[in-house]
Amino acid sequence: MLRYGQPWVGKRRAALPTRLPNPRQEVAAGPLCVACDSADPRLALAVAQRLRLPLEVADVASASGLRLVLSAERLELRADTHGPVYADFADAALRRRLQRAGPRSEPLVRAAGLRIGTPLRLLDATAGLGRDAWLLAWLGADVIAVERHPIIAALLDDALRRARSLPELAPAAARLALREDDAARLLGSLLPDERPDVVLLDPMYPDARRRAAPRKELAALRHLIGDDADAPALLLAALAVARRRVVVKRPAHAPLLGGRPPHHRLPGASTRFDVYLTER
Repeated sequence: MLRYGQPWVGKRRAALPTRLPNPRQEVAAGPLCVACDSADPRLALAVAQRLRLPLEVADVASASGLRLVLSAERLELRADTHGPVYADFADAALRRRLQRAGPRSEPLVRAAGLRIGTPLRLLDATAGLGRDAWLLAWLGADVIAVERHPIIAALLDDALRRARSLPELAPAAARLALREDDAARLLGSLLPDERPDVVLLDPMYPDARRRAAPRKELAALRHLIGDDADAPALLLAALAVARRRVVVKRPAHAPLLGGRPPHHRLPGASTRFDVYLTER
């Protein structure tokens, strides 16, 4: 039974590969492990066991390759070529954004049809590090964030755990539930009364024309999960389930997802939102 606002529900999984399979990654591939840096080693062991990854007992500072590190502050993904990548809903820049967030300042809010004070059930089918899901939960939506990669889901779960411990963030955290699952499979399994009003898609977009180096979060996500080649099929699954609309977040000049024209779009300088109405 799918309940909006319930705690994270992970799925049982086979052991993860210790080396990532995509040879075209921008971050050097290396052994994937869990390490402990100034944190309770029992917590690091619990993370390693949950993800079925080896626990690295050597000095973290001398470790190399791709590794999931539990520090005293948070769980983070580290690699030799960039700084730590993590999810953090208490980030100062994000808090400043949320203080002025609303339909006028946030195109995503308008695209989702979120009205402050009006109930809305939303499923973010490609949660990533959770910023969009958090913004919508902060503004009052009941959100289920779905992330199929267990490492990204673990980073997001850690951010939610920390947010629940802060009184000013706890109400929004209570409105955001995490599901580690394949979104297309989950959407296809929903009962009629579990269907969300809105489904949000933000698939990884391969853009060979891009010359600027991607920010570290995007590089790390692309390194782990590659491009979302199944995104057109996910759009079809979302259209079959969403009660009101499906919102697709795309780079401003990217082609239509699956070649399917939206009912309307909200353009921006670097990002646009394609809106598909499904009122039923």
